[in-house]
This record gives sequence, structure tokens and C-alpha cells, in this order.
Amino acid sequence: MARKVRERFSLQDVTVSLWEGGRRPVVPLMGYPGLQLTGTTIKQNQFNHLVQFQSLSRLYGRFRPDAMFFMMDLSVEASALGLPVRFPLEETPSVEFHPVQTLADLEPFRRIDILGDGRVMVYLETLRHMKVAFPCPIGGYVIGPLTLAGLLAGANELAVKSLLEPDFFRTLLDFSFQVVVRYASALRDEGADMLMVLEPTAVIFSPRQFREYLVPLYREMVGIFDDIEIILHVCGNTTHLLAAMADSGVVGLSLDSAVSLPQAASIVGNDILLLGNINPVEMLQGTPQEIYIKTYRLLEEMRNFPSFVLSSGCDLPQDVPMANIEAFFKAGRDWKGEEKAAGKAILQKK
Repeated sequence: MARKVRERFSLQDVTVSLWEGGRRPVVPLMGYPGLQLTGTTIKQNQFNHLVQFQSLSRLYGRFRPDAMFFMMDLSVEASALGLPVRFPLEETPSVEFHPVQTLADLEPFRRIDILGDGRVMVYLETLRHMKVAFPCPIGGYVIGPLTLAGLLAGANELAVKSLLEPDFFRTLLDFSFQVVVRYASALRDEGADMLMVLEPTAVIFSPRQFREYLVPLYREMVGIFDDIEIILHVCGNTTHLLAAMADSGVVGLSLDSAVSLPQAASIVGNDILLLGNINPVEMLQGTPQEIYIKTYRLLEEMRNFPSFVLSSGCDLPQDVPMANIEAFFKAGRDWKGEEKAAGKAILQKK
């Protein structure tokens, strides 16, 4: 019997629907805390789609988020290209060195199809399971083209080459973009409702450089994947880039805790989703009451911005206490209708 394929969900539609009902979507960037619920390691989850899906499924069953991404991993495309990646048992992977320093160095990589890589298949299979199991928008992550280019050549070297060797820089950036599109296409075909583009390297760009080099690529991606939603995440304080990021055509921006979300909302307006931005470190180290208060306060600060999605500023670490995640969700769901008084009472005690 052929498996049942459900229609696509839209995070934007969910956000509007919940806003009209007096609530916000609660969508933390979480995956690795699920390791606590399955007793597994990061490496097991990154190399086995059933293990990763079970970790995500336990998280979904416990918290019922309004949308769900698979586990964040910035090394997938790099390792699929054959870059030397270190895989510690209990830590996230890292690229050991950066082999592309000339255009000649790039040529061997052009012959590689990343869809033949086993770890790529882990994430495609994980997404397929999520699509069947979770009755909400589901999504995956892809690395941004600039960040992948930085893994190939080294981020600092790439920044220098963007000024001194613009032809090399543009060629490498275009190659990286094509790799990202190849992976994104496979995720879309497996049923992703949305994709988050992870572009931490972009924070070093000026607004002019961001508009010149990256906005055209993101707009092209939005055009290619016109049947799913593209969300852009750039780590760090991106206040200087917000206007350019909002002009990239994406449906949403996922912002780090270093950004003032009310200020961001005043810059980008109501036509784009803003996801964020409770600090993952505070989620790890704070008490449940502190997390509840910070979360509820953020909801109050964003009360007049209809396109807000309550989330974390970045990926939650695997050791975040379950009680803190519960406090985050409780605040998100207390902030509605007649229940607002309970949250306000707690804030007034501070």
C-alpha cells in the first residue's frame, strides 16, 4: 500500500490562525534535547534516521510544538562533499580544514553528487518520517551558500578573497549555492513544508555586501522553492542587516537573542515572520521560573506584532533541562485570552 501523503502546511497560515485566536505559535529550535528522552548520543542521531526520528518524536509527544524542524547540523553538506569532518561522540561535528584555496582546488568537488551521501540520506529519511507522523508544519535546515563557501575555503580567507579575488569568491559562492539547492530540492521532494537557511557567516558582511552577494541568491531560492516557505537564520547581532534580510524575499527571519525583537519588528514591518529569540544559554542555565518570566515578557513586548513566532534564538543544547522547556511552552500557551492574567501576575512579582 502506498504511504499516505498529506498536504503541505504553512507556518505563515498557522501564525495568522493562532494570532486571530489570541495565541502565538510556539516553535523552539529544538532537537538535541530529545537525546535525553531516548538515551542516545549526538553521533547516533546524526547517523541513524530511526534514532533521530525517535528523539524528535518523543519531544513532539511531550511538548506538541506548533511546528517542528529536524536536528540542526551545519556539517551535512560539507561532509557530503568529502570535507574532513570530525564527529565526536557527544559534540556537534566540525570541519577540520578548508581545502579550496584556488579555482583548481574546486574542480574535484564539482563531480560529487551530495545526494549519494549516507548522512544526507539520514536527514531525508528523518524528514519523511516526520511528514507522516507530525500534524503540523515540518521543516529541515540547509546551510547557507556563504557559510558553505566558508567551510570550503575558510571563513576568514573567504572574507579576504571577496575583496582581493572577487572572481574566485563569486565562483565559489555560486558553486555552494548549487550544492544547497540540490539538497534543498531533495528535502522539498520528501515533503518539507519549510526550510531554514543557516547563514552564520553573513553576520560579518556589511548591508551593502549582503545585498550585493546574498540577497539575489536568497531571492532565487525563494523562486525555485515557490511551493514551500524559506526562513533565514543568521547568528549574532544582525540589527545592521535586518532591512536587507527582509528584502530577500523569504517568508521569515529567525533572529538570535542578541537582536531586540521589538526593534526588529519596527524595521521589517508586518509582512514577514519573526522567529525568536529566547537565549539558548539562559534556557540551559536558568530556572523554570526565570524562563517562564523571560518568555512571557517577550510575548508582551511583541503583543502588537501579528507575525511573531515564539522560538529560541538558536538551536537548544542537548542538556537543556526538560523543566525549562516546559516553562517555555507554558508561558507561550498561558499568553492568551482569559489566561493572560496568570502570566501578568508572575511578571508583576519581579
